[in-house]
Amino acid sequence: MTESPLAADVRIVDVRALIPRQRHATIFQLVDELPPGNRFVLVNDHDPKPLYYQLEAEYPNQFTWTYLERGPEVWQVEIAKRAA
Repeated sequence: MTESPLAADVRIVDVRALIPRQRHATIFQLVDELPPGNRFVLVNDHDPKPLYYQLEAEYPNQFTWTYLERGPEVWQVEIAKRAA
């Protein structure tokens, strides 16, 4: 996984280097630790739409999901935890 700063309160999390079974666990950990009002940008090698549904099931109405890039080789999604 590669992380690099995008802005003071945003980081880019590139999970393409992780083996597929580690990706969701890593992302869920990041969402768990994300303070309300903060965000990160997920970079993946495929559309992470199934992850959206998993996150919505675990954290209903607690985050936003915004596509920044939609393939065909790279997908970027900004995931933000809603402020309390």
